[in-house]
Amino acid sequence: MNTRHLNFVLVVLLLATVATFEIGERGVAGPLAMATLLAISFVKGRLVVLDFMGLRGVKFFWRGLLLGWLLLVSTLIAVAYWIAMK
Repeated sequence: MNTRHLNFVLVVLLLATVATFEIGERGVAGPLAMATLLAISFVKGRLVVLDFMGLRGVKFFWRGLLLGWLLLVSTLIAVAYWIAMK
């Protein structure tokens, strides 16, 4: 993994953090806001797992395990939000 790529990922993570902060500070609510925040969180988690934890080049088992966990948690949060909306 080269430094330029990691710096690019870091900038993406910082911009995503600023975006989620702004959404929260503006008081945006509703299903679209929740879906946006959840999608941004998933992308951030994926970038951390693949690039900063260095799992991009390892066997699928380890990547799949952590990305599957991230997907499971994201799905459970979305389902809980959906149930609460009813």
